[in-house]
Amino acid sequence: MSDDFVLDVTRIREQARQKMAEGPVTDAYGKDRERVVEILNDVIATEVVCWLRYTRHAISAVGVDRAQVSAEFTEHAKEELDHALRAAERVSQLGGEPEFDPAKLAERSHTDYTTPADHDLQQMLRDNLEAERIVIATYQEIIRWLGEDDPTTRRLMESIMEEEEEHADDLVDLLGG
Repeated sequence: MSDDFVLDVTRIREQARQKMAEGPVTDAYGKDRERVVEILNDVIATEVVCWLRYTRHAISAVGVDRAQVSAEFTEHAKEELDHALRAAERVSQLGGEPEFDPAKLAERSHTDYTTPADHDLQQMLRDNLEAERIVIATYQEIIRWLGEDDPTTRRLMESIMEEEEEHADDLVDLLGG
Protein backbone atom coordinates (compact mmCIF):
# COMPACT_ATOMS: atom_id res chain seq x y z
CA MET A 1 0.00 0.00 0.00
CA SER A 2 1.57 3.27 -1.08
CA ASP A 3 1.13 6.59 0.63
CA ASP A 4 0.85 9.27 -2.05
CA PHE A 5 0.37 12.18 0.36
CA VAL A 6 2.75 15.01 -0.47
CA LEU A 7 2.71 18.33 1.31
CA ASP A 8 3.96 21.23 -0.80
CA VAL A 9 4.99 23.55 2.01
CA THR A 10 6.70 25.98 -0.38
CA ARG A 11 3.45 26.52 -2.31
CA ILE A 12 1.43 26.81 0.90
CA ARG A 13 3.85 29.40 2.31
CA GLU A 14 3.68 31.48 -0.88
CA GLN A 15 -0.15 31.41 -0.94
CA ALA A 16 -0.28 32.36 2.73
CA ARG A 17 1.97 35.37 2.11
CA GLN A 18 -0.12 36.53 -0.87
CA LYS A 19 -3.43 36.45 1.01
CA MET A 20 -2.53 37.66 4.49
CA ALA A 21 -5.56 39.99 4.67
CA GLU A 22 -7.97 37.05 4.44
CA GLY A 23 -7.05 35.92 7.96
CA PRO A 24 -7.85 32.30 8.74
CA VAL A 25 -9.87 31.65 5.55
CA THR A 26 -7.79 29.89 2.91
CA ASP A 27 -8.46 28.81 -0.67
CA ALA A 28 -9.47 25.40 0.68
CA TYR A 29 -12.50 26.94 2.43
CA GLY A 30 -15.42 25.18 0.80
CA LYS A 31 -18.46 27.37 1.50
CA ASP A 32 -19.73 30.77 0.42
CA ARG A 33 -18.42 32.94 3.26
CA GLU A 34 -21.19 35.51 2.94
CA ARG A 35 -23.86 32.81 3.21
CA VAL A 36 -22.19 31.26 6.27
CA VAL A 37 -22.00 34.72 7.89
CA GLU A 38 -25.70 35.27 7.14
CA ILE A 39 -26.62 31.94 8.71
CA LEU A 40 -24.43 32.60 11.75
CA ASN A 41 -26.09 35.97 12.19
CA ASP A 42 -29.41 34.12 12.34
CA VAL A 43 -27.85 31.88 15.01
CA ILE A 44 -26.73 34.98 16.93
CA ALA A 45 -30.27 36.39 16.79
CA THR A 46 -31.74 33.07 17.91
CA GLU A 47 -29.34 32.78 20.83
CA VAL A 48 -29.90 36.39 21.94
CA VAL A 49 -33.69 35.91 21.85
CA CYS A 50 -33.29 32.69 23.87
CA TRP A 51 -31.06 34.54 26.35
CA LEU A 52 -33.67 37.27 26.71
CA ARG A 53 -36.54 34.79 27.13
CA TYR A 54 -34.69 32.68 29.72
CA THR A 55 -33.62 35.81 31.61
CA ARG A 56 -37.16 37.17 31.68
CA HIS A 57 -38.56 33.81 32.74
CA ALA A 58 -35.95 33.46 35.52
CA ILE A 59 -36.97 36.84 36.91
CA SER A 60 -40.74 36.55 36.53
CA ALA A 61 -41.32 32.90 37.44
CA VAL A 62 -43.64 32.30 40.38
CA GLY A 63 -44.83 29.21 42.20
CA VAL A 64 -43.69 26.44 44.48
CA ASP A 65 -40.80 25.30 42.27
CA ARG A 66 -39.75 28.86 41.41
CA ALA A 67 -36.28 28.74 43.01
CA GLN A 68 -35.20 25.54 41.24
CA VAL A 69 -36.66 26.48 37.86
CA SER A 70 -35.43 30.06 38.05
CA ALA A 71 -31.90 28.82 38.77
CA GLU A 72 -32.09 26.51 35.74
CA PHE A 73 -33.38 29.34 33.54
CA THR A 74 -30.54 31.58 34.74
CA GLU A 75 -27.95 28.91 33.93
CA HIS A 76 -29.45 28.35 30.48
CA ALA A 77 -29.55 32.11 29.85
CA LYS A 78 -25.81 32.41 30.53
CA GLU A 79 -25.09 29.56 28.12
CA GLU A 80 -27.32 31.07 25.42
CA LEU A 81 -25.43 34.36 25.64
CA ASP A 82 -22.15 32.46 25.40
CA HIS A 83 -23.44 30.70 22.26
CA ALA A 84 -24.26 34.08 20.69
CA LEU A 85 -20.81 35.43 21.48
CA ARG A 86 -19.08 32.33 20.11
CA ALA A 87 -21.08 32.57 16.88
CA ALA A 88 -20.26 36.30 16.67
CA GLU A 89 -16.55 35.54 17.04
CA ARG A 90 -16.79 33.06 14.17
CA VAL A 91 -18.55 35.67 12.02
CA SER A 92 -15.66 38.02 12.71
CA GLN A 93 -13.10 35.31 11.85
CA LEU A 94 -14.86 34.83 8.52
CA GLY A 95 -14.51 38.54 7.78
CA GLY A 96 -18.15 39.39 8.48
CA GLU A 97 -19.91 41.73 10.85
CA PRO A 98 -21.86 40.18 13.73
CA GLU A 99 -25.46 41.45 13.68
CA PHE A 100 -26.67 42.61 17.09
CA ASP A 101 -29.16 45.25 15.94
CA PRO A 102 -32.08 44.91 18.40
CA ALA A 103 -34.55 45.91 15.68
CA LYS A 104 -33.54 42.88 13.60
CA LEU A 105 -33.07 40.21 16.27
CA ALA A 106 -36.69 39.04 16.52
CA GLU A 107 -37.16 38.82 12.76
CA ARG A 108 -33.93 36.81 12.30
CA SER A 109 -34.44 34.47 15.26
CA HIS A 110 -35.57 30.89 14.73
CA THR A 111 -37.48 31.05 18.03
CA ASP A 112 -40.02 33.38 19.58
CA TYR A 113 -39.77 35.57 22.63
CA THR A 114 -42.62 34.48 24.90
CA THR A 115 -43.73 35.48 28.37
CA PRO A 116 -46.92 33.95 29.72
CA ALA A 117 -49.17 36.72 31.08
CA ASP A 118 -49.89 34.85 34.30
CA HIS A 119 -46.21 33.88 34.87
CA ASP A 120 -47.23 30.21 34.61
CA LEU A 121 -44.09 28.20 35.37
CA GLN A 122 -45.28 25.12 33.47
CA GLN A 123 -45.97 27.25 30.38
CA MET A 124 -42.53 28.83 30.63
CA LEU A 125 -40.98 25.37 30.76
CA ARG A 126 -43.02 24.28 27.72
CA ASP A 127 -42.16 27.47 25.80
CA ASN A 128 -38.46 26.99 26.48
CA LEU A 129 -38.58 23.29 25.60
CA GLU A 130 -40.31 24.14 22.31
CA ALA A 131 -37.62 26.72 21.57
CA GLU A 132 -34.83 24.25 22.38
CA ARG A 133 -36.38 21.65 20.07
CA ILE A 134 -36.60 24.23 17.26
CA VAL A 135 -32.97 25.22 17.82
CA ILE A 136 -31.81 21.60 17.83
CA ALA A 137 -33.64 20.87 14.56
CA THR A 138 -32.41 24.03 12.80
CA TYR A 139 -28.83 23.56 14.01
CA GLN A 140 -28.87 19.94 12.79
CA GLU A 141 -29.78 21.29 9.35
CA ILE A 142 -26.98 23.87 9.50
CA ILE A 143 -24.47 21.20 10.55
CA ARG A 144 -25.53 18.92 7.66
CA TRP A 145 -25.30 21.85 5.22
CA LEU A 146 -21.79 22.79 6.42
CA GLY A 147 -20.56 19.22 6.09
CA GLU A 148 -16.83 19.05 5.51
CA ASP A 149 -16.70 22.42 3.73
CA ASP A 150 -16.28 24.42 6.97
CA PRO A 151 -15.20 22.09 9.77
CA THR A 152 -14.53 24.93 12.22
CA THR A 153 -18.05 26.36 11.99
CA ARG A 154 -19.49 22.83 11.96
CA ARG A 155 -17.67 21.95 15.21
CA LEU A 156 -18.85 25.24 16.75
CA MET A 157 -22.45 24.43 15.82
CA GLU A 158 -22.08 20.84 17.08
CA SER A 159 -20.78 22.14 20.41
CA ILE A 160 -23.64 24.62 20.74
CA MET A 161 -26.18 21.97 19.74
CA GLU A 162 -24.83 19.59 22.39
CA GLU A 163 -25.56 22.20 25.06
CA GLU A 164 -29.01 22.86 23.57
CA GLU A 165 -29.77 19.13 23.85
CA GLU A 166 -28.72 19.28 27.51
CA HIS A 167 -31.10 22.23 28.00
CA ALA A 168 -33.97 20.26 26.45
CA ASP A 169 -33.19 17.30 28.69
CA ASP A 170 -33.15 19.55 31.78
CA LEU A 171 -36.52 21.05 30.80
CA VAL A 172 -38.10 17.62 30.25
CA ASP A 173 -36.91 16.64 33.75
CA LEU A 174 -38.39 19.83 35.26
CA LEU A 175 -41.68 19.17 33.46
CA GLY A 176 -41.72 15.75 35.12
CA GLY A 177 -41.69 13.87 31.88
